[in-house]
Amino acid sequence: MPEPLWRPSPERINKANLTAFIAALKEEWGFEPAGYAELHAWSVTEKEKFWRSVWSFCGVIAETQGQLALVDGDKMPGARWFPEARLSFAENLLRRRDDGPALIFRGEDRGQRDMSRGALYDLVSRIAQGLEAEGVTEGDRVVGYLPNIPEAVAAMLAANSLGAIWSSCSPDFGTGGILDRFGQIEPVVLFTADEYYYNGKQIETLSRAREAVAGLPTLRREIVISYTGEQVDGPDLPHGISLDDFIAPHAARGIPFRQLPFDHPLYILFSSGTTGAPKCIVHGQGGTLLQHMKEQILATDVKPDDRLFYFTTLGWMMWNWLVTGLAAEATLLLYDGSPFHPDGNVMFDFAQDTGMTQFGTSAKFIDAVKNAGLTPNKTHDLSKLRTIMSTGSPLVAESYDFVYENIKSDICLSSISGGTDIVSCFVTGNPTGPVWRGEIQALALGMDVQIFDDDGNSVIGEKGELVCATPFPSTPVGFWNDPDDAKYRAAYFERFPNIWCHGDYAEITERGGMVIYGRSDAVLNPGGVRIGTAEIYRQVEQMEEVEEGLAIGQEWDGDARVVLFVRLKDGQILDDDLSARIRSRIFANCSPRHVPARIVQVADIPRTKSGKIVELAVRDIVHGREVKNIEALANPEALDLFRDCAELQN
Repeated sequence: MPEPLWRPSPERINKANLTAFIAALKEEWGFEPAGYAELHAWSVTEKEKFWRSVWSFCGVIAETQGQLALVDGDKMPGARWFPEARLSFAENLLRRRDDGPALIFRGEDRGQRDMSRGALYDLVSRIAQGLEAEGVTEGDRVVGYLPNIPEAVAAMLAANSLGAIWSSCSPDFGTGGILDRFGQIEPVVLFTADEYYYNGKQIETLSRAREAVAGLPTLRREIVISYTGEQVDGPDLPHGISLDDFIAPHAARGIPFRQLPFDHPLYILFSSGTTGAPKCIVHGQGGTLLQHMKEQILATDVKPDDRLFYFTTLGWMMWNWLVTGLAAEATLLLYDGSPFHPDGNVMFDFAQDTGMTQFGTSAKFIDAVKNAGLTPNKTHDLSKLRTIMSTGSPLVAESYDFVYENIKSDICLSSISGGTDIVSCFVTGNPTGPVWRGEIQALALGMDVQIFDDDGNSVIGEKGELVCATPFPSTPVGFWNDPDDAKYRAAYFERFPNIWCHGDYAEITERGGMVIYGRSDAVLNPGGVRIGTAEIYRQVEQMEEVEEGLAIGQEWDGDARVVLFVRLKDGQILDDDLSARIRSRIFANCSPRHVPARIVQVADIPRTKSGKIVELAVRDIVHGREVKNIEALANPEALDLFRDCAELQN
């Protein structure tokens, strides 16, 4: 048997939160698992016991918990968790009001500042009073068109303390993208910033905010935040006011947190929207809190005063995930800007300077660091770093090698996966278990994750659909403006009734880990054989000439043929020799079915604003179909490279 890339030391296992949690299970329920697999099995067969223990161990603050943990537990959707509970999400995140650091913010070379827990609490108090004076109350929508700055965290918590629903997008969205999202949910207050910085450039945002406000007639107030912390004078918006002026009449005081039901709406998150108007996914406060605390405290081993980081924007669910780290009493590290400005060392500089303990990023970032030839273990002090998390796309096996060889050898590399749909994870890290090359470590506790074949049979060691077979707390409350849940049911429950079908093509390994091969709707199907696109990307992106690839199935001659687009490194040309070597590598390491019928060089590959390549949009363009929502893309102009592609006409 091959050896794992990493095993935690006995000392590390003994200190892990998960080890303490298992000891608590023994004391409370008399259950002592022999290993993680047995713990996971118990967590999904004894759901009520498990989630009650998570609530207790993680220290959820609530006015009432109630005796009932689950009602209608055989229904999905329809199960109700902790129906008697009343709590405040914001109160759980603002549990400390001391001088310890809450937020450490770096914005490229501008707007660098820190905020203590007491200062954050006081700012939330003052913003909440201002919102209440504007008439904001339970169920109102408060939105942020903001960079990843400390005031964004405070604005969200202030809205939630009143029972309002928060939604956000990042300032790289154009006016159409803002209206596609916020226009569906009728917000009453908008927070925006005056500017942000990316790749060394100052980018003004108020002009786009002004255009968006014109299309949001329900707005009663627009609050403008200075990116650098300086005074904003007289913002030119219909109901505009600077944050300083907005909070000036209100002194900080104790916050009277609204105690609301477990399923009271907390967030509205949006799907990427590349195949139509973005879905407005409503998440409840209790399910979000409980899932995030479980994932951070048990799966990521976040401890009080740890330095927790995820590179994200307010347009990606990982921002919502990161912010909950305050409930685990971590210090949040916020970075806004390009992760490669002025070069690829900036994230590792941030890790070294702050004593970062958990580093969250994307598979593409790790790949970019590798391609840049960086060796952070030789250039930076990463002694405090215990965990690296990666999500957004599958982490290929060679990237596992790179992390252990060039970033840090004693590290828990946690490739994680879930999504906006559940604002959490189906598969996670395990700080007490080994890391195997190319495998996600563990099925998430409390999540009945299985792989179904086409007939709905649960399989191990075979590829199929990732499903969750029984209810879990962070299923959405529903979709916005979907009163009979028709859109919600169609999105997740049509293929396998009463079972969540997530849309990932994956495999559970014999060791209990997982490999994800791509999105199910992007799976290639030449000759009726299902192929995950990640299998092809893993091969071509290891070639020194190739920067990245994108594969689609092109309808051709009554079947589907595999087409591979490649973006090559500067100065490289796709000639017959390189094409032959690409095909040979795919043939040798995958199968003849994986070998593309056509390989086409392109100058750019379209992606969402959170960095995910958009295979479905490219497939539509190639087949002459309209891409319904290009506002969801970071680089929509790249789609033109695939339109009427001459190489695909024969």
